[in-house]
Amino acid sequence: MSLAEQFAQAQADSKNLPERPDNMTLLKIYGLYKQASSGDATGERPGFTDMVGRAKFDAWDGLKGTSKDEAMQQYIDLIEELKDA
Repeated sequence: MSLAEQFAQAQADSKNLPERPDNMTLLKIYGLYKQASSGDATGERPGFTDMVGRAKFDAWDGLKGTSKDEAMQQYIDLIEELKDA
């Protein structure tokens, strides 16, 4: 299975995890997904009144410089780890 196919499978698996991950793990999943699918963060950081948007942007922006393939592999590994938890 190619990396892209494994990534697609991990996306599907992420919707059926045995339990909901904590917020920090959810932010990590989000950041890795965005980095893998869109590359480095773009746009302006949301203002302080948008706490959720700001946290999501920061999680994505923290991965700046990570290649799409590396982000895909980290995403796949994280979802696999959460499936086995």
